[in-house]
Amino acid sequence: MQLPGDDRLSGRGGIAARQFVKPTLDRFNPEEKFGMMRIKRLTSSLFSPIPISRDRAIGISERLAALSSLSSSLEYLHQHRNLAPGGLNDWEIMKQTPESKIPAIQKLTDAVSGRRTTLALHGTRVACSLGMLLPGNSKWRAAGNLYLAATTTLLQARHRYGTDGSDQVATQVQTVTGLARLSKSPQVSDALMWYLAIQANMSYAASGWAKLAGTKWRDGSALPGVMRTRTYGFERAYRLTQRYPRASKVTQHAVLAMECLFPVVYLAGGKLTRPFIGSAAGFHVANAFVMGLGRFMTAFPAMHPMIAYTTAPRTLPEVAGRDDRMVKTALVLLAGGVAGAGVLATQRRARAVAGWPNSRTVTTRHGNVLFYDTGGQGVDHRPVLVFNHGLASTPEHFAWMVERLAFDLGHPVVTYARAGYGPSRRTKQAPYTVQESVDDLEDLIRQALPEDRKVVLVGHSLGADLNRRAVAQLGERVAGVVYLDPTHPGQLVRSEKQRKGSEMFTYSLTEMARWTKLGSGALMSRPRWVDDLPYAYRQKVFALYTDARLWSAAAREWEVVREEFHSFDEKLTPVPAPGLVVAAQVTVDMDPEQLLMYNDLVRTHQAASRHGDVTVVERAGHDTLLTDARHARTAADLIAAFVDQHCARNAAAPAEELTDKAGGEK
Repeated sequence: MQLPGDDRLSGRGGIAARQFVKPTLDRFNPEEKFGMMRIKRLTSSLFSPIPISRDRAIGISERLAALSSLSSSLEYLHQHRNLAPGGLNDWEIMKQTPESKIPAIQKLTDAVSGRRTTLALHGTRVACSLGMLLPGNSKWRAAGNLYLAATTTLLQARHRYGTDGSDQVATQVQTVTGLARLSKSPQVSDALMWYLAIQANMSYAASGWAKLAGTKWRDGSALPGVMRTRTYGFERAYRLTQRYPRASKVTQHAVLAMECLFPVVYLAGGKLTRPFIGSAAGFHVANAFVMGLGRFMTAFPAMHPMIAYTTAPRTLPEVAGRDDRMVKTALVLLAGGVAGAGVLATQRRARAVAGWPNSRTVTTRHGNVLFYDTGGQGVDHRPVLVFNHGLASTPEHFAWMVERLAFDLGHPVVTYARAGYGPSRRTKQAPYTVQESVDDLEDLIRQALPEDRKVVLVGHSLGADLNRRAVAQLGERVAGVVYLDPTHPGQLVRSEKQRKGSEMFTYSLTEMARWTKLGSGALMSRPRWVDDLPYAYRQKVFALYTDARLWSAAAREWEVVREEFHSFDEKLTPVPAPGLVVAAQVTVDMDPEQLLMYNDLVRTHQAASRHGDVTVVERAGHDTLLTDARHARTAADLIAAFVDQHCARNAAAPAEELTDKAGGEK
């Protein structure tokens, strides 16, 4: 039943209700519609391609690069005192380590590296950079771009201290824009612009994935760590990271995401270009103000117009005639490069795991297989010199010493690779301990040499400490111990410099082990110290240096050794054998505490009523003591004199030939 006044079932009431509600909605709809339209417009503007033409992209890129060159030259002119004698970039010192080995390039670099010439070049660079900032689109701008790129390259050796990645990026941009302006073919210009865009993507992606591989960027400790440094730090920013740790971690993860995922900018038809370019530009601006990297603010964004040009769909009028064949060419070259790197890595691995023609093996109590080589005559009463290499090193590092001692002076020698290094294999499944390496050394000597043959243990760095520990197990077979710039088990406790350096060393070692496992060894350039070794050893050593097994073995050893060294609070036990410490001058000059620790090692021999002495090789460094022929020969002569004076008379057993049991001559 319908009651009077009840409109619920009334048609008129329903109509009235609808008439009442409709004007109310009409009052709010315009604002809601306007808000939705604004959001749609903002979203459309943010996620839309950047319509930029070829000429406009080149013009913006070259002007941003010119700003980088202008800032760079003004900075060098302001700091001209560094070019004076005794300054940070004193040419008389810098030219001792030339950037190129080609004589013609060395002469050209030397010709333009006088102080007045350098300042004049920077003056012309300032004028050229200012000219490049002016409006215009003429061919003369190509000459300006190429001049700035050429002078940056020419002055690279002159300003070894002070250059950074921004100079390299600006040089690439100026070279590409200069050649693009000279070219009469749009296809060639597009290929050059694609090249620069690909370089930009690789720069961001490689930087991001390298950060991601480390733990500090993932756990959020990288940014506070950088903000604390003297070079790039900023106290206020560091305090903010401590006050807002979550925001700091989110910021770092956002940077990682932007860099690692940067190549996806080519997805979605250019709709991701603005967000990625904006994020990258904001990142560089923040670096400029917080870390003082002002040139990065213009150098890297100079590549962004090329990204905008190459990501825009060809349906846009501005890029309708763009030639994209460079992408296919780059993919083909990439596939060829990967295949070539794989072949190269396979060849190097084969060379690394293969011993020398006369190498022999022993199997230790732990199941490890050690490769060793012998040399020398072994026809007198001299003990055998057994060489133990350092951390992340190889037996071939002793090449100069072995050639001097074995071939020139006739001392019998044995060199070997510890388990996991080179051809030597670690088969033990249990976690590594330092005692394992000591046991391996003992087993090597007992199996490779006659029972009555005495030895002098020669070790470099960590190898010297392993030798010292092995003396107790070898007993009277040890006729002497030689320490080559040795590791001291208390160095992380006693030396602040060593303690701080160990943190960076640990990080670097971990990164090298990780990246070489991923195949980056094929991309590693040949270090200069490799070419300082005898010619016959260079290829072998470089193959070992780029092999993941070396870095993995070193990281495994260092993890255990570092923990042990951090907790060392004992006194060294007496060593009942003559001892000689051959120290590098650079080592003791940089950290005087090292010389005190070397004397501490000497006292362990004197405490057992045996000879002990320290000798410093002038101008030698920790590694050049072995790799530099002059220093290595000096150290070898010191070893020979030590053996003849203090060790040979202890070798009472008659001399024997190093026959099959002792191995062949390398």
